[in-house]
Amino acid sequence: MLIRRHLLGLLASLALLAGCATAPPPTLREAPPIVFVHGNGDSAALWLTTLWRFESNGWPRERLHAIELPYPLARDDDSKAQAGRSSTAEHMAFLKTEVEKVLRATGASQVVLFGNSRGGNAIRNYIQNGGGAATVSHAILGGTPNHGVWAIKGFREGNEFSGTGPFLTGLNAPKNANGDEVTGPVRWLTIRSDNNDKFAQPDGLWIGAKGKPTNVTYAGPELKGASNVVIPRIDHRETSFSPAAFAAAYRFLTGRAPAADITPEPRIELGGTITGQGVDPLNPATGNFANNLPQPSAELTIYATDASTGQRLGAAAYTRKVGADGRWGPFTAQAGMAYEFEIKAPGYATTHIYRSAFARSSAIVNLRPERIAAADQDAQALAIFTRPRGYFDAQRDRLSFDGQALPPGVPPAGAGVSSSKLKLPSAADRSIAAEFNGEKLGGRVWPATQQRVTVLELTY
Repeated sequence: MLIRRHLLGLLASLALLAGCATAPPPTLREAPPIVFVHGNGDSAALWLTTLWRFESNGWPRERLHAIELPYPLARDDDSKAQAGRSSTAEHMAFLKTEVEKVLRATGASQVVLFGNSRGGNAIRNYIQNGGGAATVSHAILGGTPNHGVWAIKGFREGNEFSGTGPFLTGLNAPKNANGDEVTGPVRWLTIRSDNNDKFAQPDGLWIGAKGKPTNVTYAGPELKGASNVVIPRIDHRETSFSPAAFAAAYRFLTGRAPAADITPEPRIELGGTITGQGVDPLNPATGNFANNLPQPSAELTIYATDASTGQRLGAAAYTRKVGADGRWGPFTAQAGMAYEFEIKAPGYATTHIYRSAFARSSAIVNLRPERIAAADQDAQALAIFTRPRGYFDAQRDRLSFDGQALPPGVPPAGAGVSSSKLKLPSAADRSIAAEFNGEKLGGRVWPATQQRVTVLELTY
């Protein structure tokens, strides 16, 4: 079964952490609050399985906090205002406020910060320049481009991902006579791929400059003065969201290996936020990029489904028109049951999201409806296969989408794409299936002419 497969993957990853022996879970005193900081264009929802793993190894749920930046995309030039995007200063200020909220709520004197990709930039900035050296005990950076996605003099140096720009050169300036790049007394861990992180590549393929040297190496996410862990073949997102990344983070915090992967709960309660796109989620003219703003006019209906066909099993199990905060839930899910999440919102296509059974409760099952792009208006039906917590790697993974072993848009080599879209010639009602390394999803085809879209969303 799926949970067993992930447990086996976790146990294999522990070979990277030699000398570990399992031990009882941390006590409340040993389990400091952890604040999770998502990456560029992402949301708190990506931390779902990571939180499940911490909970399954004894971390109290109330001491795990995944924050959500309203505008998660970085500016093209950090020094210039850009609608719908956030600067490094805004990102750091938001993180600082969230940490202070967690400290007040828990009564703790310090927190752990765990960031993916751009989230690590905010963590470093806060600790070095925002007072975080006093409020943070440990900092974990998964796939953070600490030395840039590119480091080319004269090329987009105003961008926060430029290794030669003012933001990263300031963060990387030596902190002591040893040349350490990290701020003490905080303890630091970086987690990186050996060579499969799309944003730590010597060639500019993934930034649209194939054949041009980036002057960044596979070791770009490492920091002098930190503990630096290398995990073979993981991709950019898996540096934070994979079982192996969790195992590395858990050992860094506790000094021992985790005892379990994800343990199922008998009672499962789900909730989250419905968010939108653009500068204003209610106005399609303001753009189709991701934001984390609530979509207050959205309606959510949840149906239990046949896991293999996506066929609805009876009437709606839950309905909700969300309020100003965009929140939905709690919804009590049935263990082992697959679900369809149908979202209706003005300015968006009716979006049918199919998910496999949830193993545990979560308050960050965040949902975002789709818009049909102008280039897809001729499609009879649209189906999207997406993996939010990682990328597709045709050489590494076993995957299929509606019978295609190499889904549209997935390159034959490299892990750089996290979704695939099918434009179907017929809107006839039928099942549509997808699979990724043993996680199987089944959904239904819906007519695009009725402004409906199918989304098959992986959890792992």
